[in-house]
Amino acid sequence: MKLVTFATDGQAAIGRVESDQIIPLPLPFGSMIDLIIGWPKWESEVRGSQAAPVPLKDAHLLPPVPRPGKILAIGLNYADHIQEMGGELPQRQIWFCKQPTAANGPYDPIILPKVASEVDYEAELVVVIGKGGRNISKQDAPAHVFGYCAGNDVSARDWQMATSQWMLGKSFDTHAPFGPWITTADEIGDPHGLGVRAFVNGEPRQDSDTSNLVFNVWDQIAHISQVMTLEPGDLIYTGTPGGVGMTMKPPRYLKEGDVVRVEVDRLGVLEAVCRAEE
Repeated sequence: MKLVTFATDGQAAIGRVESDQIIPLPLPFGSMIDLIIGWPKWESEVRGSQAAPVPLKDAHLLPPVPRPGKILAIGLNYADHIQEMGGELPQRQIWFCKQPTAANGPYDPIILPKVASEVDYEAELVVVIGKGGRNISKQDAPAHVFGYCAGNDVSARDWQMATSQWMLGKSFDTHAPFGPWITTADEIGDPHGLGVRAFVNGEPRQDSDTSNLVFNVWDQIAHISQVMTLEPGDLIYTGTPGGVGMTMKPPRYLKEGDVVRVEVDRLGVLEAVCRAEE
């Protein structure tokens, strides 16, 4: 099932995507996080909803989880990306966070900040946590995943590399596009083997698949949950493959008017125009 947060006439709602239509969900909860928390209770009603459909083309798709509690991301998690960045295969997982205010819709503009001149793209698989928990085992990790999205870990490299901590360079507003909807975990099964691609103005830049993750999705959930409680609606950006603009010779950063497209097999497409901050 594909679940979406959308707006028509400025009014936000939640729906189920079927083909080129959205079936609104007239259920007594206020957000996607509420739905995820109540999923065992509401799943059958969501699947059976027959409300009047909204044409997908007439809806403004919002971030599927408009304000995630946490946006967690792992760095250097594809061998080809590690090589192009001049690093060595990490022995431990490298984690950083993107602030929840970075969340952006799947087709909304990516804003190029006045104070950053080296903005880059990173196509990724995004995990949406369903059942929360702490100290989750690798074996139990699949049961804690609600679903998956395509994502773009937009990165202001000049800010990211200015200090040893990456958070500021990863957290500018609009720099965490994801979606276009949440595809529930039951529809995907094993997420290791999904193609991940990025294009800039139609030019292929990244092309890999999630079987090449150094630390797979279950490793990531098990590791990070040793530190913090994962909660429904939290996001995990699972790493990007080689082909980022920073490592090209010369580097090719995003500029005004560039169109960035991210594809993840079976999950959908993100496409955004880059706009200079006003």
